[in-house]
Amino acid sequence: MLTAQILLNGIVLGGLYACIAVGFSLVWGVLNVINILHGSFVVLGSYIAYFAYTYLGIHPYLSVPLSGIILFFVGFAIQRGVINRVIAAPVLTTLVLTFGLELIVNNAMIIGFSADYLSINLQNPLGSKLIGGLVLPLDRLVAMLLAIILTVILYYILARSRIGRAIVAVRMDAEAAALMGVEVKKIYAITFGIGAFMAGAAGSLLSLVFPISPLNGTEFLGIAFVVCVLGGLGSISGAIIGGLALGAIQSFGALWFGPEHGLTIAFALLILLLIFKPTGIMGRKGYE
Repeated sequence: MLTAQILLNGIVLGGLYACIAVGFSLVWGVLNVINILHGSFVVLGSYIAYFAYTYLGIHPYLSVPLSGIILFFVGFAIQRGVINRVIAAPVLTTLVLTFGLELIVNNAMIIGFSADYLSINLQNPLGSKLIGGLVLPLDRLVAMLLAIILTVILYYILARSRIGRAIVAVRMDAEAAALMGVEVKKIYAITFGIGAFMAGAAGSLLSLVFPISPLNGTEFLGIAFVVCVLGGLGSISGAIIGGLALGAIQSFGALWFGPEHGLTIAFALLILLLIFKPTGIMGRKGYE
């Protein structure tokens, strides 16, 4: 029964991890930009949810679109105004640029919000329910389901919508897409904005699970890296599988080796995958 409970906890956590990673994977796959800002975007989404609940009484579930939309425009502006100027440069250049932007944003959050940890204490939490000997944390379960739903919606946007097809076309061959009339620079900015949207939405949901602090940005970025490598870069379904797998691995690792070693085990797995299977579980050249 303990094994089943740990697995359940890992799956619930993994659904949230998938939502963190999918936007990171999208930006990396389409723009070839390793967005070091991604972790801070997640933290900003958590802060938006915190202040929306504290001052406006908006439940974190309902603030998901608010956090996402605000972060979309932030991401769109950053890509269009800054990153787009060096988008054709080697990946190391964009990596250093986003690292510098991350330092600016993170320090701005520390100055504005301080490094103290905040948490959302719901007035009417859903609590937990005992079913078949398993304890279901309902608030976290609903957050996980919303995260998976958002990820699935993104999958269908990429697969079915006109803007999704344009993103996929740019991912496959930007020059050919430009010849077909696709505004590549605009698609780059929209893609970066979508990645930021998913980060902000994930941050709003994670505010119910993790304490909120600018110091969490590095941890969220590391999670995104591991999930992308585990599931496969450029695969939405891979992000879901990678997130669920990481959640389960981290939960069992915390049980066997102690909770302080959960992320250590995750990064050890990252190294092994990079050595033996760098494409990940479902990595492929293009999106489904």
